[in-house]
Amino acid sequence: MFSGKRKMARIFRVSAAKAAPGGAVLFVQKSSENPIAKTGFRCYSMAVPREIRHRLDFGGLIAMRYDPRDMTHGNLWKQILIFSLPLMASNLLQVLFNMSDIAVVGQFAGSHALGSVGSTATLAALYSGFLIGMGAGVNVLTARFIGARERENTRQTVHTASAVCLGLGVILFALCFCLARPLLTLLGTKEELIDKSALYIRIYFLGIPALALYNFGNAVFSAAGDTGRPLRYLFLSGIVNVILNLFFVIVCKLDVVGVALASALSQCLSAFLIVMALFRSHEDFGLHLAKLRLSKDKAQAILRLGIPSGFQNAIFGIANLFVQLGVNSFSAVMVAGNSAAANADSLIYDVMAAFYTACASFMGQNYGSGNKKRVRDSYFVSLAYSFGIGLAMGLLLVVFGKQFLSLFTNDPEVMAAGMKRLTIMGFSYGISAFMDCTIAASRALGKSLAPMVIVILGSCVFRIAWVYTVFAYFQTIPSLYLLYSCSWSLTALAEILYFVHAYRRAMEKIAETRS
Repeated sequence: MFSGKRKMARIFRVSAAKAAPGGAVLFVQKSSENPIAKTGFRCYSMAVPREIRHRLDFGGLIAMRYDPRDMTHGNLWKQILIFSLPLMASNLLQVLFNMSDIAVVGQFAGSHALGSVGSTATLAALYSGFLIGMGAGVNVLTARFIGARERENTRQTVHTASAVCLGLGVILFALCFCLARPLLTLLGTKEELIDKSALYIRIYFLGIPALALYNFGNAVFSAAGDTGRPLRYLFLSGIVNVILNLFFVIVCKLDVVGVALASALSQCLSAFLIVMALFRSHEDFGLHLAKLRLSKDKAQAILRLGIPSGFQNAIFGIANLFVQLGVNSFSAVMVAGNSAAANADSLIYDVMAAFYTACASFMGQNYGSGNKKRVRDSYFVSLAYSFGIGLAMGLLLVVFGKQFLSLFTNDPEVMAAGMKRLTIMGFSYGISAFMDCTIAASRALGKSLAPMVIVILGSCVFRIAWVYTVFAYFQTIPSLYLLYSCSWSLTALAEILYFVHAYRRAMEKIAETRS
């Protein structure tokens, strides 16, 4: 079976729970002298291919699985950092590619086309945020079953999730295609821009089912500890997006149609690559045409976790509309400065978000395996990383804010206005880690509805109330921007209190299962 592989390593003694390093398989030989209940039995280590690294029990031999991507063993500080780096790169690439869309339109299609595309940003963010939230539900459930070594449940979850995510993507496309113009009107799109905006968003949303599939695949690979492949696929599709943007807009003169078509095609490419990778995989989380069927209980579990997460992401966009109303009450210079400074938000949020995904994935696997200490430690390590990077990047913005703003404007007055936002937000980004990381941790324990309600109250209702009370009283730009740190602090406190309760209940459940 293993002929032609590396030679057998020396015989050594380990405990029953110990795994071999470097992807080796431990063969534990049962004997009357060393029954399985005892420690110190003989083990034989042999390197084998990844595709056959799984639990076996044949005759008197037991093969114990070990995979370098396993989140239930090893140094958490190192593992979470390595896991998160590709996610950071993926998120930053997505931001940069989106910026390239705007740049191509602005440079080669004119200000009217730029305004038309820009007018759809909120609507696109609402829909894509919902799909990302659904992906989070898939990630948590898959990670839990992988951690518990429940192979059949893993397979059922992945195959069910593929159908659920694709179905939701098709539904969202149909809704947007039919309601594009009314929704844009509701969002206050200028009359002279609405025709092109509606045309753009309808074509752009041709790629929404593909985006749903990519988020599904990304969630599955992340749950398994593989964040490298989604990064490669996103990078390739992003390059194609930029090339198609230039071709359709400059060569074909397609204006907003060209940009929308380029985005839709690149989304289809990334979805194709990640789905094909799952079909080619021999792991438990791989896709197989013969097994593509809907499991009712798995579908309910995915929707129970994913829908609240999706609405939670969308709610942030809705709440920020009221903040924008407050900004719009000031001069055009202040509005421009706010728009320039707000570009920092997506950069920092997306970097921090990598650790939230890590938190959910690591906690999910360890919760599934029943490792109580590692569940708790995964939360604290992820929180430390996200808070640290949020604080560090925020302080860098405060120090080098003018240099950052110069990327978007050369007007000194606009830069001065932008610095008012950066100075306050720079000290606030780190606070958001306590809210978002704790939400991810609760989700990893299977709790998604209560965190969503807390976010609605703390980051939506509270912000709206702040705009119409505190800001309405002071009528200053600092009093408006301070709502971010205040709402994050309040929501974080409530989320942490709930998480402590959920964590205790989850650990009691693990103890009951083991007893």
